[in-house]
Amino acid sequence: MIRVAAVGDLHFDRKSQNRLAEHFLGLESKADLFLLAGDLTQTGHPEEMRVLAEDLRTCPIPIVAVLGNHDYHSDQVQQVIQILEEARVTVLEGSAIVFELKGQSIGVAGAKGFGGGFIGACGSDFGEPEMKAFMRHSKSSARKFETAVRDLHTDYKIALLHYSPTAQTLIGERKEIYPFLGSYSLAEAIDYGKADICFHGHAHAGVERGETPGGCPVRNVAQPVIRHAFNIYTLDRPQLPKPMP
Repeated sequence: MIRVAAVGDLHFDRKSQNRLAEHFLGLESKADLFLLAGDLTQTGHPEEMRVLAEDLRTCPIPIVAVLGNHDYHSDQVQQVIQILEEARVTVLEGSAIVFELKGQSIGVAGAKGFGGGFIGACGSDFGEPEMKAFMRHSKSSARKFETAVRDLHTDYKIALLHYSPTAQTLIGERKEIYPFLGSYSLAEAIDYGKADICFHGHAHAGVERGETPGGCPVRNVAQPVIRHAFNIYTLDRPQLPKPMP
């Protein structure tokens, strides 16, 4: 049984000191791995990330993160990644990492993801160059993510995203913005790569639970949705996942 703590959309700013640190006390007895599903900062400024990094340094278990759209806003992505890595956080973007935990191998494949929409209401790489570029980026980033998931040969495969792979976890958001909250291409990547579970953020007004067309459980762990510092999930076949109290 592997226990995963997960949260997204922390939106740390320069005055967010100790928002997470107090919740890390004794976490090693409750979870084996801590996942961050993007939008870690408010505007992607390095000073905001430094505040979060100071909190994360106190986390007693391994941390894996992806960035979100907010973390890209200030065009200082490499700086914020470096700050996280100096705090012993693994940052993924179309890549993966493997952990050996409790005698089992746990693979985490991560990416920010991108928008594009869902079957029946999605964009197309047709028409203006700007629209073609939008959809081509969506599909190419999903293909890279799929490769990262598929190339894992582990007991469990976890998919970590910021954007949603399913409209099911977007219920509560305005349908007009669904194409900017996720993409069906991400669900295809998860299913073709045979992931066991997916965590994402981004959809503040969405719901926690959904699944891909292939049946992979999807959990929206945006903090405004889960209303906790993080949620803890148990990966234990055949009942996957099972939220802990």
